[in-house]
Amino acid sequence: MKLQLINLFKDLFEKWSSLDDSQVSVDTVSGGITNLLLKASVQETSGYDVFLTVRLYGPNTDLVIDRKRELQALPYLSAAGFGAKLLGLFANGMVQTFLDARTLSPQDMSIPKIAAEIARQLHKFHLVEVPGSRESQLWNDIFKFLKKAESLEFDEKEKQDKYRAISFKEICNEVNKLKDVADLLNAPVVFSHNDLLSGNIMLNDEQGKLYFIDFEYGSYSYRGYDIANHFNEYAGLDGNYNLYPGIEAQYHFFRNYLNPERPHDVSKKDLDALFVETNTFRLASHMYWALWALIQASVSRIEFDYLGYFFLRYNEYKQQKEACFALARKHISG
Repeated sequence: MKLQLINLFKDLFEKWSSLDDSQVSVDTVSGGITNLLLKASVQETSGYDVFLTVRLYGPNTDLVIDRKRELQALPYLSAAGFGAKLLGLFANGMVQTFLDARTLSPQDMSIPKIAAEIARQLHKFHLVEVPGSRESQLWNDIFKFLKKAESLEFDEKEKQDKYRAISFKEICNEVNKLKDVADLLNAPVVFSHNDLLSGNIMLNDEQGKLYFIDFEYGSYSYRGYDIANHFNEYAGLDGNYNLYPGIEAQYHFFRNYLNPERPHDVSKKDLDALFVETNTFRLASHMYWALWALIQASVSRIEFDYLGYFFLRYNEYKQQKEACFALARKHISG
């Protein structure tokens, strides 16, 4: 891969057109279940080292990610101070400036000080205006995933048998019921990150500076969905949903999100309303990533049990739906 990156840098950056092997080193920063993130160091003729981040898209990710939408949003998010600066694009990835920070662990996100800073950053993120339609894309994306997920084929008999046991009629009914209830909440629509798992949040411990990265799932969506999706990620990829934050931890986050300057001035009425909104869209997050995982199970070459992840997320949806629906309906009935 190092030789390929050297050739890539030569193509993208005129000043490095004569790079050789001795000037470049490459390390893996993180390997997620969609992308591979690399850190490259380039020693220039002056002796000065330049550090870059190279993000390689996983195979067939265009089935679940709108790259055009991502690239449209990047300049506006960058101008607002989010993420690394975009330096160049290539067929299956991008080159960006390097952020001197570490990625968080799922456990880090629940630390009150870090949770408060994530909330404050998310407040700022949701204020960014990206040109284009301001309609939420959440349900469009979920129904698009559902349509693709209904017509998959697996080479392995065991996987195909598990796939055939899935009732897409049931899933469709569940999505429609959830949409009907969620629509009654009139949740604000904001430009959302939609994938705030620990690997997409970086922290410079010395400076205490926190960064959001990786905006490939970004779109206009519901405020409560973005928050709920983040809370679901407390479980990590192992899916320990006992780690989903309790009401006090959620209210701590909400206070810092709703009023970053004076969090203790937030009214209980506003806290309660955001609690209902978030925990209704908690279900939508499970549905979104369950269907996403099914599609990935049929196309991805990354070593990950995507089919098992579908059942993990869908089963959690079914386990939580009664309580979440009851909470929403009680709030709606007033």
